[in-house]
Amino acid sequence: MGTASAMPLADKHQSAQALSVHGRWFIIDCGDGIQRLMMKNHVPWMKVDAVFISHIHGDHVFGIFGFLSSMGMMGRHAPLAVYGPGALGPVIKFFLSYWGEGLPYRIDFRPLKMRGKEVILETGPLTVSAFPLNHGIETFGFLFRENRPFDAVSYAYCSDTAAMPELSEWVRGVTVLYHETTYLMAHEDKAAEHHHSTTRDAARLALEAGASKLIIGHYSSRDRDIRLYESECREIFPETYAAKDGDVFDFGK
Repeated sequence: MGTASAMPLADKHQSAQALSVHGRWFIIDCGDGIQRLMMKNHVPWMKVDAVFISHIHGDHVFGIFGFLSSMGMMGRHAPLAVYGPGALGPVIKFFLSYWGEGLPYRIDFRPLKMRGKEVILETGPLTVSAFPLNHGIETFGFLFRENRPFDAVSYAYCSDTAAMPELSEWVRGVTVLYHETTYLMAHEDKAAEHHHSTTRDAARLALEAGASKLIIGHYSSRDRDIRLYESECREIFPETYAAKDGDVFDFGK
């Protein structure tokens, strides 16, 4: 639902994704205005099972207050699991201290502390694992995998991160890899300075991990033509697709 990085643009909102698995829905990151984006993109509020927050930089979490509040106004009563770094705990506590009175559901915050890849949720047809990323503050990626022995579909979400050798093993054989490409190769120095990835970093990871497809996003506001990002990635990994806000990808086989 959002493909911008720190600075939102007229045609790009900040990071937010909705993942549907056999009728169950999961929200990944809550950039500013996510509640409006959910309505615009027809994401069913009452079918959201859990929320996964990669880190607490504003472009990934500024929308969580509106999201949690709107969820209550929509009439949710079932508890909502929220997974994220420990620093997210005080943010949720602040929300509850000012706007939690009368909230009709319980927020079940589950802090992430792993130093390697670990399973954090097993629910029906799905297993979710989390793993640390390299972004200067505590940041996590997520791997969603179907629970079936043959032709299982998987999706990895690698949010803000510099390149790290462990990642290719943690997402080995993934069906679809989402990876940030904040910077084109011309700004490789900026990527290193801010613990982000270039197009080449994302494409190399997809190749090394044996991913089937690579989706890219989290574009810098300095380069607004996403075809440039896609083109650079495809020089290394041809099955690359530059996401636009509102794009829907079907991972089914």
